[in-house]
Amino acid sequence: MGYKIQMIAPTSFFADTGCHVRILEEIWSLQDAGHDVTVCTYHMGNDIEGVRVKRSLDVPWHKGVQVGSSRHKLYFDAMLTLKSIQVAWQEKPDIIHAHLHEGALIGFPLKWILRRGKAPLIFDYQGSMTSEMLDHHFLRKNGPFYKPAVAIEKLINRMPDRIITSTHNAANVLHKKFNAPDDLVVTISDRVNPTRFRPAETADERAETAKLRRQLGIAPDRKVVVYLGLLAPYQGTNVLLEAAQMLKTEMPEAFFVIMGYPGVESYSRLAESLGLQDRVIFPGRIPYEQAARYLRLGDIAVAPKMSETEGAGKITNYMAMGLPVVCFDTPVSRELLGDLGVYAELGSARALADQIKNLLADEARRHELSRQLRAKAVREMGWDGALRELEEVYRQTLQGKQAKKAASQPSFAADSGRDHPEGEQAWGKPLLHLGVAADSGHDCYKEPEGPEEVKEEIYLGED
Repeated sequence: MGYKIQMIAPTSFFADTGCHVRILEEIWSLQDAGHDVTVCTYHMGNDIEGVRVKRSLDVPWHKGVQVGSSRHKLYFDAMLTLKSIQVAWQEKPDIIHAHLHEGALIGFPLKWILRRGKAPLIFDYQGSMTSEMLDHHFLRKNGPFYKPAVAIEKLINRMPDRIITSTHNAANVLHKKFNAPDDLVVTISDRVNPTRFRPAETADERAETAKLRRQLGIAPDRKVVVYLGLLAPYQGTNVLLEAAQMLKTEMPEAFFVIMGYPGVESYSRLAESLGLQDRVIFPGRIPYEQAARYLRLGDIAVAPKMSETEGAGKITNYMAMGLPVVCFDTPVSRELLGDLGVYAELGSARALADQIKNLLADEARRHELSRQLRAKAVREMGWDGALRELEEVYRQTLQGKQAKKAASQPSFAADSGRDHPEGEQAWGKPLLHLGVAADSGHDCYKEPEGPEEVKEEIYLGED
């Protein structure tokens, strides 16, 4: 029997970014397994066929997609809280699955107000809140609001019944920086659909890729470097353009297709000022269903993300496409790529340019990395594995809730069914069930004489 799941996504779902892709792929996987999912999200974003979305109250003065930290999120989240309460009241979910810290903050009072804590709160953690605010320059580490923000993040991290991280690195951050208990955190890594994301395999697909190259003005002799994701300094977009400028004379055949948003016009102007107008293009926002088609343009891919705490879902997509990946040397990149990654010193445009140049020049190495990366993605990184792990988190958390409920019930004396006197039997202590007493009709229990006698543990007061 499937669970009824209320997801809380404090973002402009769906908006073709890595965070949104993880949410969507989780929803699709859960739906395929027979679970009923409703997503509560902001008033803006694209609807996805087959996904039940409940949007917060429209805010007429802000229609654009919201990416990253912003003061607008304060009232967006207030409106989303009201919508989430309404949906929970109507649908009575079994599980509240909250994405991002704002989602966990909304979900915590929600479960207590509407379900008396019966519906567990699962927090899908995709990076440190304060680290993201620093990355987006919404917060300064030496500013007056940094320590209060860290305190709020610590508080939110204690609210859920379970925290899911997308990387083991994120789990380590929770343990070391925020003192999260080991049994609170479980890692379900970013995954990929290797059927949707795959290299061109048929003559028609190869012809379609060649046609797209011509449409984008990419000459046949160019070696193409692709990037797909948000455009922002913390994503390494500026450093990538610096590296492209270095390769203008060092490797003239290198051509960069930098896909994503926001700031397409400003980055186009920056590329032009660097003299890159004939070797860098910005196709803009690429719909998720078109992502594989555009990634097939590449000979290699780049993932120059500067953040050391956020996930990097684009890397799994690159791997499934069989694209060798040049990236900065971060724990997350190492975790996903292992020995199959091509690493540059974090933040160094020179190192990034050198690694891109060396990889483009070595065709045999590219082909071998492509083969191994694709094989690893197919073997280890499918969403079917993530679904099993997610369902296990749900099951364990619900069982934990039931055990706590049973432990809160009064115990009964074996001889009379009356409550044990204080000190004779603690509530929730495991006993052995002996059967029903003939004289009283009550269930009879006894304390086990040793560990070997505890074969089937039950809790007093539990049917």
